[in-house]
Amino acid sequence: MSHTIDLATATTRELNSALQAASKVTPKQNWTVHNPGGGHTLAVGLDGDVDVTIDGHVGYYCAGMNQRANVTITGNAGPGVAENMMSGQVRIKGNASQYAGATAHGGLLVVEGSASSRCGISMKGVDIVVHGSIGHMSAFMAQSGRLVVCGDAGDALGDSIYEARIYVRGEVASLGADCVEQPLEQIHRDELAQLLTNAGAVGVDVGDFRRYGSARELYHFKVDNAHAY
Repeated sequence: MSHTIDLATATTRELNSALQAASKVTPKQNWTVHNPGGGHTLAVGLDGDVDVTIDGHVGYYCAGMNQRANVTITGNAGPGVAENMMSGQVRIKGNASQYAGATAHGGLLVVEGSASSRCGISMKGVDIVVHGSIGHMSAFMAQSGRLVVCGDAGDALGDSIYEARIYVRGEVASLGADCVEQPLEQIHRDELAQLLTNAGAVGVDVGDFRRYGSARELYHFKVDNAHAY
């Protein structure tokens, strides 16, 4: 069942109320949102099997706290897209601003363009695939999940990382504290290939990527380093 809503006349509250209600009913509904106009907090708090296409650019915190829903943004997204996402999929056809996928626990976030700084900050289980490049301090304090970057990465990648895995195809400006390059073994090639397939990144050779993760030097207090604390 297909529905449309036009934000030229409807309010953000009306949109989110309608989508949240639609996510709780069967059969699955398909919604198209017209004239988003860079509006903020669109399609937030969805908790069910619903497909939402936002036809245009969005502001901050679009698709935040998403569970199970599939949200597609045909334009660019402002700061905090898919923040604290739990499951489902959020796909951005354009570029994403800073801290895309911040604190997200699960699901798949796809950025078909590039993402700005702090992409995947404090990620806790989400999979993030960026077709382009990412900015500085991405995956800062990333606890678990996978971040795949088909382009380049900015400074301080993976600073204070825990157990998340990072795959970068292009150049890395610099690595953050406790983040090191690690071997790309067959198990990693297999999971990377699946992530690229899920994200629609066709024609990308997994052999072009390098893997990064935690050196585990910050896990425990060391008295010899007390001056640094």
